[in-house]
Amino acid sequence: MKHQQRTQRDLTRLNAIVLGCLVGLFAGIVVSTFRLIIEHLLSLVQAVYGWLGQHPWGLVPWAILLVLMALMIGHWVKQTPMIKGSGIPQIEGQLAGELDYAWWPVLWKKFVSGILGIGSGLFLGREGPSIQLGGTVAQGLADRLGFSGSRRRLMIASGASAGLSAAFNAPIAATLFILEEVYHNFSTLVWLTSLTSAVVANFVSNEIFGLTPVLHIVYRQALPLKYYGLLLLLGIGLGGLGYGYQWVTLRVGQWYGRLTWLPRQFDGIIPFLLVIPVGLWWPITLGGGNQLIVQFAQQTPLLVPLIGYFILRFVFSTISYGSGLPGGIFLPILTLGALLGAIGARCFVAVGWLPTMYVANFMIYAMAGYFAGISKAPFTAILLITEMVGTLQHLMPLAVVAIVAYITVDVLGGAPIYEAMLQQMVVPAKTQSDGPTDQLEFPVNEGAGLAGRQVRDLAWPPDTLLVGIRRGERQVIPNGDTILRAGDALLIFTYQHNRAFVRQQLTHLNDSSTQPSD
Repeated sequence: MKHQQRTQRDLTRLNAIVLGCLVGLFAGIVVSTFRLIIEHLLSLVQAVYGWLGQHPWGLVPWAILLVLMALMIGHWVKQTPMIKGSGIPQIEGQLAGELDYAWWPVLWKKFVSGILGIGSGLFLGREGPSIQLGGTVAQGLADRLGFSGSRRRLMIASGASAGLSAAFNAPIAATLFILEEVYHNFSTLVWLTSLTSAVVANFVSNEIFGLTPVLHIVYRQALPLKYYGLLLLLGIGLGGLGYGYQWVTLRVGQWYGRLTWLPRQFDGIIPFLLVIPVGLWWPITLGGGNQLIVQFAQQTPLLVPLIGYFILRFVFSTISYGSGLPGGIFLPILTLGALLGAIGARCFVAVGWLPTMYVANFMIYAMAGYFAGISKAPFTAILLITEMVGTLQHLMPLAVVAIVAYITVDVLGGAPIYEAMLQQMVVPAKTQSDGPTDQLEFPVNEGAGLAGRQVRDLAWPPDTLLVGIRRGERQVIPNGDTILRAGDALLIFTYQHNRAFVRQQLTHLNDSSTQPSD
């Protein structure tokens, strides 16, 4: 009997790897194609703006073309609202049971509209849409295979990981981002499937784009320890400005709502028209910003132009994203971080605290710090920049800046940006006591209200049954006297359509409960 159980457990993990390979292959092909078309279209658009600078008469037909694209995308957004914006909150909502959508309309409309918006030079990133495209491809495969419940969510999570991996050539960071920021689940099957799909998708992407890191920044040498004090100042500044970015990004949609003369689905007309002067005067800034990062790391502008570029990128990236056009903030955040790192380094150089040769280093560190503060995912930020730059020399300074920026945003009251976006999309769920049953996994974190409480003392949501507690590698069968511990994962049975309500109730219970005094 024990031998049979052991064999079944091994086959379960082997099946997870097979599913991960399947998802990674299809998601890698779709996202790599998405990325390739955007890169070629963006190069074409930059050439068009160079031509328009010499032939101003072409501006009118070009503006008409951009408006027509904005109208078409707006029509699609009205038909299928789930293609709006980044796509990461939508995937997070799917995995949490807070929302769901039909996969095929989202897949093709997000694919085409993302190419048109990002490829036209708007300050939007391809990474959020790549995550949603990967997750949606996996959702389609799950439907074809007849999967539902936890197996379907497992495939969606692995598809999202594959999408980010193909977009950035960063399989380890992609896996951790899904675990840390999107799914909030570190179970063996989840990380095994996600990592497998990310590696396969990265292989597909490398076959198309080569092995050169996405942000191959050349630097002279690692930062000496005597300059680490400057990293503390940099991290504090990044945290403060990151909190400001959160505040603006979460409110810019409301500001668009005040434009009562323009239907909301057509807000994209504004950034599509505003990108024209940007393309004419600053074509290097078009798109997500990876070209700008690499070029400025090689030849960094002086302080005043850097501040101008930062203001331009900050303002227009929030205008682009707030319009609801399909496109993300992932790469724009990294671009803003790189600019802030260059600004901080130039300031330190000006006062004689830092040699000029370390400006590129500070751009690398600031990308991780700015992203860690805004997303509140420091581990992902450190690994992401490490994989994107292609060197392990910066792990220590990356960690310092990421931690300081994270703590700064936390002290200021900032929330994880994608989680906050999801909260704007969903409404409080109602209990539903019908339909097929499903399993919900809920973590008990260190310092949470559930930790240290007996099962019998908690007011569990209706129509739920606590069937198990995963504690490390073993599973505990609970009873009324069982004490919940930090690090536990609660395994709860409920109705499939009741998952969102139960998760919201448990989150409220976890926040409002108080631990017994010692």
